[in-house]
Amino acid sequence: MIAGTLPTFGLMAAVVLCIGHAARAAEGSSAFFPSSQPEKDRLSIHAATDLAAMEPLIRDFQSVFPNVAVDYVEYVTNDLQRSASEACRTDAVLGDILLSPSVDQLVKLANDGCAAPHVSAETAHVANWANWRDEVFGFTYEPAVFVYNARLVPSGDVPRTHIELADLLRRRIDFYRGRVGTFDIRLSGIGYLLAFSDARQTTAVYGRLLESMSRAETVVRCCTAETLQDVANGSLYIGYNMIGSYAYAAARGNSDLRVVVPRDYALILSRGALIPKTAPNMGVANRFLDYLLSARGQKVARDSAFFFAENGQLPEGADGPEKLGESGIARAIRIGPALLAVQDEALRRRFIEDWSKSMIDAQGQRP
Repeated sequence: MIAGTLPTFGLMAAVVLCIGHAARAAEGSSAFFPSSQPEKDRLSIHAATDLAAMEPLIRDFQSVFPNVAVDYVEYVTNDLQRSASEACRTDAVLGDILLSPSVDQLVKLANDGCAAPHVSAETAHVANWANWRDEVFGFTYEPAVFVYNARLVPSGDVPRTHIELADLLRRRIDFYRGRVGTFDIRLSGIGYLLAFSDARQTTAVYGRLLESMSRAETVVRCCTAETLQDVANGSLYIGYNMIGSYAYAAARGNSDLRVVVPRDYALILSRGALIPKTAPNMGVANRFLDYLLSARGQKVARDSAFFFAENGQLPEGADGPEKLGESGIARAIRIGPALLAVQDEALRRRFIEDWSKSMIDAQGQRP
């Protein structure tokens, strides 16, 4: 995907299992990283990305640029989108760079004229599918995965394709009723993007899986972190469409958790970066974006934060093809104009309504 190789995992564990995302206000929760030398620049990052995942990158960036202090504001995806859209509409400032796995939302912001383009030696190496108009760039390679609690799910039950999961929930509905979790796509932008992309892969399989999950009274949550927490403590047995990097980090910190990259197809998201047109510190934002795309930044990302790569071995312990990028099962969510359809308001409303009739109304669940 991006120039540079991304070797093996180094740090980070169950710290991603923080709860409370749904309760965060639109302005987000924040952290501050002071510069190690007299401050000359301050970078403001507004992100729908767990701080635990980004901290190694921020600290390594500061080791290269020791005069840069960093403000980090964390959101859930829909809150970031709303705040960024309003800031764009009113020409207000909302940070120097935005990061989000909901690349469809970033593409809509760029299409609405909210992004500043950036061209450099580093952006020239980004694959076409992960660069739109030099305004939205993908800087990770993360599969949507299944997660299960090996203490509770018998080895013979472990699903390794979408249809195997659908059949398992039909076959053993009493055992798995209320024990499977996934995103609430009404609340989560990334959950919506993954569900929409699922439906585009194969309507028949998606429809069958949705029906099986509904019958099994699947529990919906705002965020990967909350579902992972529930699978880790045993209140859920299986998590569906979890973000691979967060799931793998959690599994490294909990021997009960297992990560499966589905073998029929694996949706691949590339977490996106966008520099707002109103960014007050455009220069340092450009430097940080270049760092994320650089060989050095990509190595830190693979070692310490996001773990998966298009080119390279599957992380140790993950259940899936040895080399995801060469397996033929990867289905990258292309960053480009096709994602505008995902954000079309009428289409989005219809899709969520249909999903809700199957997943929510039939069970009597509420947000």
